This record gives sequence, C-alpha cells and structure tokens, in this order.
Amino acid sequence: MSDAGELLEVGTIGRAHGTGGEVVVRLVTNRLERLDPGSRLISSVRELVVSKSRPHHDKWLVQFDGIETRNQAEELRGAVLSALPLDIPDVLWVHELIGSVVREVDGAERGTVTAVLANPASDLLELDSGHLVPLTFIVQFEEGIVLVDVPDGLFELS
Repeated sequence: MSDAGELLEVGTIGRAHGTGGEVVVRLVTNRLERLDPGSRLISSVRELVVSKSRPHHDKWLVQFDGIETRNQAEELRGAVLSALPLDIPDVLWVHELIGSVVREVDGAERGTVTAVLANPASDLLELDSGHLVPLTFIVQFEEGIVLVDVPDGLFELS
C-alpha cells in the first residue's frame, strides 16, 4: 500500500445488494475506469480489487474479489474508497493545483492556490491573496508553479 497522503477519494460503499457479495457504491469521481475489473481500491477496512461493476440508478453495483456473501459485503458498509492518482499524460488534476504558486507570464507572483471552485463558465483558482483566477487562463503547469496569462486589470478588480 502507499502513503495515504497520495490517495484520492473515489467513493463510499453503501449497503449490500443481494446475497452474492455485491455492494452499492456512490462515486465521487467522474473517472469510471476506477471501477474497471482489476482496479485496486483502498479502504479503511482493506485493499479491494474490483471483479465486476455495473451502473444502478445513480450509483454502481460492485463485486470485489473475495467478497462472496451478503455478510462479507455488509462488513464493508460505510467504508470510504480511495486510490492512487491516475497517471494520464497531459492531464492536469485539481489536487495537483492545490498549494501551487500562481505566477503571471511577466513573472509577478499572485499567490498560492488554496482551492479550486466550481463555476459554470470556468472553474476558478482561489488564491490565498483573495483573488479568483479562471482556469482558462492557465498557460503552463510545472510541479508547484501555475503560469497564467490574464487580461490586464484582472488582479486589480478585488
């Protein structure tokens, strides 16, 4: 198993479904490959390997290797599922932005990212300086540094 600080929450196990060990899982990720057969998920109870999964209303029914009875499934109820970050080239993940320094293309540092806020037009970087920066203005990301090219006056608005 790996350092818990690296893990990302994937979902939560709900009630058992049927008598064969399936459980209901509520996902908190949009990465459905987390439930592909063979995927390894980590819970406070144990490491679990997905043997099969299928959509069920707004949740998922999941069978894990070695969980074959309703009683075994009920023991997992309430467990939070986590996994290592996916390694997909050229994809920037929200958790990578938190704690990064925001720098304009002219070199001016504008603060550190404290959160990423959902917004219909564009998600926003929330900085410790109080500024909000739309993600659409990110031009480059290197570990720990977010380079932005924003319109003149954006940082003077607040």
